[in-house]
Amino acid sequence: MTPFSWDRITPILMIAPSVVLIAIFVYGFIGRTAYTSLTAWRGVVPDYTFVGLRNYIRLFQTEKFQADIVNTVHFTAFFLAGCLILGLGAAVLLDQKLRGSIVFQNVFMFPLALSFIVTGTVWRWIFNPGYGLNVLFHNLHLDFLQSGWLTKPSSALNSLTIAAVWQMSGFCMAMFLAGLRGIPEELREAARVDGATEWQSFRYVVFPLLRPITLSAVIILGHISLKIFDLVFVMTFGGPGYSTDMPSLNMFITTFRQDLFARGAAIATVLLLMVALLIVPYLIWNLRGETER
Repeated sequence: MTPFSWDRITPILMIAPSVVLIAIFVYGFIGRTAYTSLTAWRGVVPDYTFVGLRNYIRLFQTEKFQADIVNTVHFTAFFLAGCLILGLGAAVLLDQKLRGSIVFQNVFMFPLALSFIVTGTVWRWIFNPGYGLNVLFHNLHLDFLQSGWLTKPSSALNSLTIAAVWQMSGFCMAMFLAGLRGIPEELREAARVDGATEWQSFRYVVFPLLRPITLSAVIILGHISLKIFDLVFVMTFGGPGYSTDMPSLNMFITTFRQDLFARGAAIATVLLLMVALLIVPYLIWNLRGETER
């Protein structure tokens, strides 16, 4: 029989409270939400009559939720592209260690210190037709650049994306810059000795080494974009029409404004599955890589 050892039992006792709390307040509530989505709970008084997948079927039949899915895909695609391109471009410039790069780096990182609530408020002012960009373009005699911004369905979602990219591109810049400065200079020198141009050196040597960082940035930003709520809430509240509505905002309105708790739980479960489809393959790939080492 193995003798009792505090060296073995102490680590278990140290992590046990965290494990219990996570099991209850994270996975327990996830399970409760999933169960609620299968019930007929409408109104303030709980109703746990089991109705199966009825809430999901009705949810996907609604025009609003269909628009939510399309908007989420559109927003995520352009949000990721904008953040990655701007972040990588800024990181490459900063890696040249030009004069004033520290100031530019701090300015580019500043939006990360703000919440999406503050960002949304500021950009709502900027896009306001009465005293925002349109006034600036008019004063510069560039009236052809004026737009409805947040008031036109055709441009509202793109305006929302601009605000989100402005805030999160600095995050990508920081990640790519750390990756660039972690690449040994000897590898670039070897490529130059072999006759590679700067573009070929970056394409065939530097960029492949940045793929893990790029994947991590895509996972983190994708997770943010799929459950975006506060920026939409402040800037447009889903309008005009359904042009900027997102599943998270729909869940909030459905649950806490319309008291359709079962349908709101169904939206939350769909959101969880969308995030899981993005994160779980990355976790499996990461775990497999560590196992192979």
